[in-house]
Amino acid sequence: MPVIGVLSAGTPESDAKFMEAFREGLGGAGYIEGRNVTFVQRWARSELERLPELVADLVRLRVAVIVTLSSTAAALAAKVATRSIPIVFMSGGDPVKLGLIASMAKPDGNITGMTYFNPELEFKRFELLHELVPNAERYAVLVNLTGPLAQSKISALKEGTSAWGRQIEIFNAANTLALDTAFARLIEWRAAALLVPADILFIDRRQQLVSLALQHSLPALYFDRTFVEAGGLMSYGPSYADLVRQVGTYAGRIIKGEKPADLPVEQLRKFNFVINLKTAKALGLTIPETLLATAEEVIQ
Repeated sequence: MPVIGVLSAGTPESDAKFMEAFREGLGGAGYIEGRNVTFVQRWARSELERLPELVADLVRLRVAVIVTLSSTAAALAAKVATRSIPIVFMSGGDPVKLGLIASMAKPDGNITGMTYFNPELEFKRFELLHELVPNAERYAVLVNLTGPLAQSKISALKEGTSAWGRQIEIFNAANTLALDTAFARLIEWRAAALLVPADILFIDRRQQLVSLALQHSLPALYFDRTFVEAGGLMSYGPSYADLVRQVGTYAGRIIKGEKPADLPVEQLRKFNFVINLKTAKALGLTIPETLLATAEEVIQ
């Protein structure tokens, strides 16, 4: 029975929905966990420095394929660890510039996967937040500076907003303790709105982030709808479930004998905008009709 190695920078709890979608994609390729395929899972629990040792363990076990969920850092660690075991990744960065693949159409080597890379994504998020609170002068951005995509996100955001005449401050949160400190600092800075770009640490601590934003009456836009489901105000981002489902499909095709180099890296181009009206009311905000009209989903 083939064994799939699952490498994640997150936790079993944060990966629960990812694993559900992965199983769906794998099932579409004809593989059911426990029936004709098994999993070996390794979680770094937001400690990115542990990824090399975790993927080295999967290599020692000689798994049939390694899949990396929800983290570019995990994909990079797997790329370094093996040139022979097939790898299927999911990333929010440009996989060519990151050195993961040679090209989107012909990945080359032993790796392929999915990306939701869009250089205008962070600026689009800022635009939506600005449309909600157009008179805000100070915008805080929460970033984990240890992540491989942190600097590119900051550069894209600053480049897109350079002519807007607003103060944008970056607050670093590399772990749970730093998250509390960063939030205290941005409140002291008197931030009028908060932008939370994608990071596995923030997924793990989404309830904490949402609660802090509500506690301080701070309008916030997050990168994933799970924050809005947890009581956050707004989110704009890809359907991660769709991406992971396709990762499962690719993993199944590789187990059947296809080579990663022959499977082009797919790029997701659709992003979803979700608004929580209950949270807006709690914050004393009126959502503009223009935002409501563009939202894919409005939670009452």
